[in-house]
Amino acid sequence: MTQITTLIKRELMSYFYSPVAYVFIIIFMLSTVGTTFFLGNFFNANQASLEAFFLFHPWLYLFLIPAIGMGLWAEERNTGTIELLFTLPISMMQAVISKFLAGWIFIGIALLLTFPIIITVNYLGEPDNGVIIASYLGSFLMAGSYLAITCVTSSLTRNQVISFILSVIVCFCMVLLGWGVFTNIMNKFLPTWLSETISTFSFSTHFNSISRGIIDSRDLVFFLSIIGGGLIINALILETKKAA
Repeated sequence: MTQITTLIKRELMSYFYSPVAYVFIIIFMLSTVGTTFFLGNFFNANQASLEAFFLFHPWLYLFLIPAIGMGLWAEERNTGTIELLFTLPISMMQAVISKFLAGWIFIGIALLLTFPIIITVNYLGEPDNGVIIASYLGSFLMAGSYLAITCVTSSLTRNQVISFILSVIVCFCMVLLGWGVFTNIMNKFLPTWLSETISTFSFSTHFNSISRGIIDSRDLVFFLSIIGGGLIINALILETKKAA
């Protein structure tokens, strides 16, 4: 556990030693504010709610999370530092978990920095803060799922751009599966039960459920399964690269 904690601290601090962290946080803050108050018509809704704020998270994460995670392993392989990592007295799974948790914690910090919007909505009205907390939890879990997928694509290639593109494509498909328009198209060609089953594998389906304030164990299991599965695949890929 001490080794994992040390690696997490090292990886987390590496974000803040470079301008990437600050650029990400600024872009994340500006994009959430822009989508909430302009695209989401926050003030025109006349509701003390952060529905407009969370509505765009699946789409914002589609580009922001791959941008953060694309270099987790691709950069290590490109610079050759991954060989040094392989020599440390830790298992491959421990290394994978450490890198993932550092990235996830960093994303969590960026998410927590949006707290002024909670103060704003409470100042303007009386929102259901239980729903807001549930939505933040759902957003954090969804971000972790995006990051786990990006970890996998990053371990597949030395090129960060290729990792980014692959991550965006996979995550876009995972979001699109639960999109109403896509579901309606599927209903024309597939039985309703099958299209509904396919839609349950969508990030947006489970996130929308949690953002309504309903913390269902099925939604938690879905996101945690994506994260766990992604980390296992990530470790297996790296073990293969190491053996080669």
